[in-house]
Amino acid sequence: MQCSKHTLKAKNADAAESIPCASYGFINTCLQSLVIEKFGEETWEKLKASAEVQDAFMTYTVYDDIITIKLIQEACKVLGVSMEAILKLFGEYFFKFCKMSGYDRMLRTLGGNLTEFIENLDALHSYLALSYQEMNAPSFRVERGTDGEMLLHYYSDRRGLCHIVPGIIEAVAKDFFDMDVTMDILDVNEEVERTGKKEHVVFLVVQKTRRQTRRALQAAFLRMKEKYLSVSVCPVKKSNWDVVRSIVTFGKGHLRDTFEPIYPESLWIEAKTFCEAFPFHIIFDEALRVKQAGVNIQKYVPGLQTQKIRLDEYFSIVHPQVTFNISSICKFINSQFVLKTRRERMPEAWKDQPTLKLRGQMIWMESLRCMIFLCSPKLRSLQELEERKMHLSDIAPHDTTRDLILLNQQRLAEMELSNQLERKKEELRVLSKHLAIEKKKTETLLYAMLPQHVANQLKEGKKVAAGEFETCTILFSDVVTFTNICAACEPIHIVNMLNSMYSKFDRLTSVHEVYKVETIGDAYMVVGGVPVPIGSHAQRVANFALGMRIAAKEVMNPVTGEPIQIRVGIHTGPVLAGVVGDKMPRYCLFGDTVNTASRMESHGLPNKVHLSPTAYRALENQGFEIIERGEIEVKGKGKMTTYFLIQNLNATEDEIMGRPKTPLDHKGKPQILKPGRPWVKSYPNAHLFPSSPSNMSSRFPLCGFLSYLSGLTSDVTLSLIGFAAPAHRPYFSP
Repeated sequence: MQCSKHTLKAKNADAAESIPCASYGFINTCLQSLVIEKFGEETWEKLKASAEVQDAFMTYTVYDDIITIKLIQEACKVLGVSMEAILKLFGEYFFKFCKMSGYDRMLRTLGGNLTEFIENLDALHSYLALSYQEMNAPSFRVERGTDGEMLLHYYSDRRGLCHIVPGIIEAVAKDFFDMDVTMDILDVNEEVERTGKKEHVVFLVVQKTRRQTRRALQAAFLRMKEKYLSVSVCPVKKSNWDVVRSIVTFGKGHLRDTFEPIYPESLWIEAKTFCEAFPFHIIFDEALRVKQAGVNIQKYVPGLQTQKIRLDEYFSIVHPQVTFNISSICKFINSQFVLKTRRERMPEAWKDQPTLKLRGQMIWMESLRCMIFLCSPKLRSLQELEERKMHLSDIAPHDTTRDLILLNQQRLAEMELSNQLERKKEELRVLSKHLAIEKKKTETLLYAMLPQHVANQLKEGKKVAAGEFETCTILFSDVVTFTNICAACEPIHIVNMLNSMYSKFDRLTSVHEVYKVETIGDAYMVVGGVPVPIGSHAQRVANFALGMRIAAKEVMNPVTGEPIQIRVGIHTGPVLAGVVGDKMPRYCLFGDTVNTASRMESHGLPNKVHLSPTAYRALENQGFEIIERGEIEVKGKGKMTTYFLIQNLNATEDEIMGRPKTPLDHKGKPQILKPGRPWVKSYPNAHLFPSSPSNMSSRFPLCGFLSYLSGLTSDVTLSLIGFAAPAHRPYFSP
């Protein structure tokens, strides 16, 4: 059946539905390596997510072919290339991957030329099946032509994957045999075998050496050399050794190229001796009638002692999967054959033990018109030998199957160990991934407790020096009548109220980029310009205070059901900052500026932002509406002229609260915005200030905090909330 390109594309598209097979993780690992090497790690992650496959593949684990097909199909979509191109690229890389995985020498010794290499692929697959028992490999058959051409027949249970073959064969030809090969599909059809439908693809392989011109010149040079040597100026008699040496060394010839075997006139071996020397062999005619069998094959298949029985009555062909007749066998005469005994033909006592498989070579004897099957038991381990009630002595001493069983026993043990190591490696990878997630949570928790650069120093085991800041702006706030609310409510209601209020305030600290120092009961303290000095610290804290006042309206008093009222106090001045304590360390501020800011809050009014004189001067002419409160008596400070912050004249409420703007369309309706970063207030001259605390001094060194903080887990110590308004603030002037 001739197959057009459109038909072939349709078959490729249906490949996932038509593949009932499974393959080892080695194939998927190769595909992963290809994508990462050619297109990057990000592309592979995208393919995995699209194909919904697991994170990693293990070499000796069997996976459904649908996983591989899904990955290839998604690669076609993501990379925008055809299935044919992807499969051919995979074929080229698969050859390279096999060489990198330690199969280089094994592949190089398959054949002296490309034809021999392909003819021995089935034998290689048969050997690998000893280790990869679930492997379902394709079959290859070669028809030699003239002028370096050949027909390659490809048989596979997997449909739509034939384009992998040109990628592999062309790479092999170029790497091993230094020749360019072109492969074209001549025919694609389906052959119904006893195991089901198999895809049969016929490739035309044309070989063209890249050094054809140079070799032609070499041939011409050799002809000239031959003529020159034939005309001797001083002829002398050559010795026998010279004659032999000239045969070997002349041109590029080798002694083996001139070898011609000698056959005896009659076979000098008795029939009995032959059957004992080759205990596993069968000779049958064109009608599949058994003519002769080895002694041990008769022992384990007693039916072969019966005269005129048919071979297909006692055996079925496992590989290659062809019809059991002479013509089909002759097609694959260069392949390795595997025959399996039919259980129903075995003695009743043997029905429970595994069937016997024979692996070997078919040889056609033209003069006798018979086929001889020279074979050995196909066994992978000593366990399989015991299960079939066999012994090593049943195998002829010259048969390497003996050594193969013993070597493969060790190989299987090594594979099991390797498989265990792969599983452990995968478990460690998963644990490492989970550890990274937990570490991220730990760092998030740590950075919520301490400034990031301070926390990083503590994690590294370094001592954190106290820093002096020449100017910053500090804010205190509390809830009006908090003591009365606590007396009238259950503790859980107070916790819920404070949690709602603090959550809103915490979000505003990120919007306006101010540092939250601490919460004590209902008191909330933030600072601008610490720990990272910045010139716009006063404006940031002022905008944060305005946002606090708006956010407080959304928090309800559990007693009255009305919005709570807060008092806010702000002061600007110098402070000293550092980490104190080893357990539950805190980044604290010290100095009279802290005391004064606290006094501004305690002497403030409900729903008002109370400013000290220095805070007023820092905000003056910065776009804020500020009114003078007048002169008041401040505890511990005497008389002070203070002010109230009313609003920011240049910012809307949405901007103050960090809400994304929703522009209107031409009809006045809100437009749908793409996801983006919430609005962050821009502060004038922010670029003039460094992003690191360069003006911090180290005059007050503090004891370094233990570096075990980097290993914190999700066990978090929660702070208790006091239910009485604090009479004194725990901040004092030095």
